[in-house]
Amino acid sequence: MAVLAIARMGHPVLRQPAQEVPDPTAPDIQRLIADMRETLEESGGVGLAAPQVFVSQRLFIYSVPLARSEGEDDPPLPVQVLINPVLTPVDDEKLLRAEGCLSLPDLRGEVPRYKRIWYAGFDQHGQKVEGMATGFRAHVMQHEMDHLDGILYPMRMTDMSKFGFAKEITRYGA
Repeated sequence: MAVLAIARMGHPVLRQPAQEVPDPTAPDIQRLIADMRETLEESGGVGLAAPQVFVSQRLFIYSVPLARSEGEDDPPLPVQVLINPVLTPVDDEKLLRAEGCLSLPDLRGEVPRYKRIWYAGFDQHGQKVEGMATGFRAHVMQHEMDHLDGILYPMRMTDMSKFGFAKEITRYGA
């Protein structure tokens, strides 16, 4: 396994839709997933999409740390893999939550995301997975899905006064 470089905000791979993964069980995809897991662990982040490591493929990994879990409907989860994901809002209810991104280091912004989503795709073994996600899990899944569509979180923000350097936001409570 290897820690991979993270694409930064200006790189073209982050601004284009990623390609479907033809075979989730292919050795190169399995190696990519292992390397992404190591990269995520090293970074201290909670999610990572393949385009963030310069691979234009529709897959992301994510976790729900205990500190971010929001109860029974949003339990803590170890790293999960979702390949060729489809996310569908369950209803129109959205929540605002502060987000950061490994591709936009040291920045934070408040982003509206759907409170509940239905997800479907494949796990790292090529098995179909689907279910309902709420709370932090729904939020992080939507953030990572945006990476697969060439969208960075500031593009989703509705109030740019809630965007800035993480240290400054913490210091001044913006």
